[in-house]
Amino acid sequence: MAILLEAQHCQMTFRGLQAVKDFTATIEQGRIYGLIGTNGAGKTTVINMLSGVLTPTGGKILLEGRDITGLRPDQVARLGIVRTYQNLRLFQKMTVLENVIIGAQMHEKSNVVAGILGTPAYRRSERHLKEKSMEMLGLMGIEDHAGVIAGSLPYGLQRRLEIARILAADPKLLLLDEPAAGMNPQESLELVDRIRHIRDKFDLTVLLIEHDMKVIMSLCQYIYAMATGEIIAQGVPEEIRADPKVIQAYLGRAV
Repeated sequence: MAILLEAQHCQMTFRGLQAVKDFTATIEQGRIYGLIGTNGAGKTTVINMLSGVLTPTGGKILLEGRDITGLRPDQVARLGIVRTYQNLRLFQKMTVLENVIIGAQMHEKSNVVAGILGTPAYRRSERHLKEKSMEMLGLMGIEDHAGVIAGSLPYGLQRRLEIARILAADPKLLLLDEPAAGMNPQESLELVDRIRHIRDKFDLTVLLIEHDMKVIMSLCQYIYAMATGEIIAQGVPEEIRADPKVIQAYLGRAV
């Protein structure tokens, strides 16, 4: 498979505190990856570096061979890396559809004059954005809520909406930060099926942080396990499940 993303010896230091000591990973096109570890292991810091929220204090990040280290989050997103957050970042007072349209507008060239005049080209663009956004809502099973105010949705549906919004941005790599957080077991199971479906439909690549091991082990094809800012194990789910370093990190005892 083609290599989509490479993180080469990435480090992140905050005022002398090394949150990530050494993160090296190779992400191949079309696969689903997991990033696990106990609280404080450095997982979210890694996602922040990959998405441009943080600039690594050491190392490189390559997207399809291009060095993207230090690019702004909006630049990284336009190149195809989009993300969700641990805490929902929806436009709570806008409708579900409007939230997704915002994501779909990322690659649109705005033309204020065309918008004021309502030119045919502008109207076609608006129709395209709406149709595309409705398709993304359909993929996440929430198209019936298109006209609902986003903040009034149940929490599990808000999580789905967040994924629908980033899907509308035509991503190459989805970075999902605890997408199943706050969901009940049935909702988590449905989320696993939907993530797998969108990966297959769009040939997307996914990297997710998740504390729910059932989600990680059933969904991910390859897993990176972190502790104290560095990778302690990597491999397929069966290897990670049996790895003594992972068991010790989670259970606090050697095996």
